Amino acid sequence: MSQTPTQMQLGLVVSSHGRHVVVETAEGTRVLCHPRKKNNLALVGDQVQWMASTDEGVIEAVLPRKNELYRQDEMRTKSFAANIDLLLILIAAKPEFSETQLTRALIAAQSAGIQAMIVLNKSDLVEDFERSWARLKDYPGMGYQLHKLSIKHDPDSFSGIMKGLLNKTTLLLGPSGVGKSTFINHAIPSALVQTQEISQALNSGKHTTTSSTLYWVDAEKRTALIDSPGFQSFGIHQIDPAKLSQYMPDLDRNAKQCRFYNCTHLHEPGCGVRSALEQGDISPNRYKIYEQLYEELSQPKNF
Repeated sequence: MSQTPTQMQLGLVVSSHGRHVVVETAEGTRVLCHPRKKNNLALVGDQVQWMASTDEGVIEAVLPRKNELYRQDEMRTKSFAANIDLLLILIAAKPEFSETQLTRALIAAQSAGIQAMIVLNKSDLVEDFERSWARLKDYPGMGYQLHKLSIKHDPDSFSGIMKGLLNKTTLLLGPSGVGKSTFINHAIPSALVQTQEISQALNSGKHTTTSSTLYWVDAEKRTALIDSPGFQSFGIHQIDPAKLSQYMPDLDRNAKQCRFYNCTHLHEPGCGVRSALEQGDISPNRYKIYEQLYEELSQPKNF
């Protein structure tokens, strides 16, 4: 008697652990899967076609992505999340945030066509907050959403931010100490339950290295929040240095005034960007970050 062939199924990748991923089925079951081909790695946020096997599922295909984001170290650049609608960058009044790290994340989002929201936490630390808020004063003019937050002292600030996340898949990024865990626990009361489900799918912790995890915010599963570590290692090496200024809105709008179409904004005469810098329309710190990143992206790629 012949067996019925296993049917191809659609699923969503909700957690990644090296080559293994946890796939959520249409019925809500979570299954540990691995790719059939070594180069067919799936990312959190991917829609995949998979088939059941004896002990775990096999991913047969990754559906086309609308975007993907990268992280990098000294050795390589690798993708870590896909199909993102919004990048929420959580920073705090204390510890003091790095504007270079913030800029890297914004450039990565802009280059991938992803909206970005900057959230400054700990508004109850009045003096530190006012100083940090002043550092961010130019960002709304660049087209970025900017929000104040204090979950304990101003619950309405949290509610307003969550409204902006409705019906979106949001990637949450932030350095340690800014309140990311508190944010997740308030946004997703069921986060612990969802984490336990992933642990069960992973066969009680056999695969422990977690890069990113997707949580459902609502029961209807229309709003998702992806938690991902590694703010410092945000990857932008996929960007051509000649196009870097296009992903920095304050530079890009002034680059249109440059005399030469291929101006690097570093030394050419008639540069609209450096002219705006001299007139105070671009902050010296933002231009310094541009110079540093341009030099970094111009180095020979080792990966």
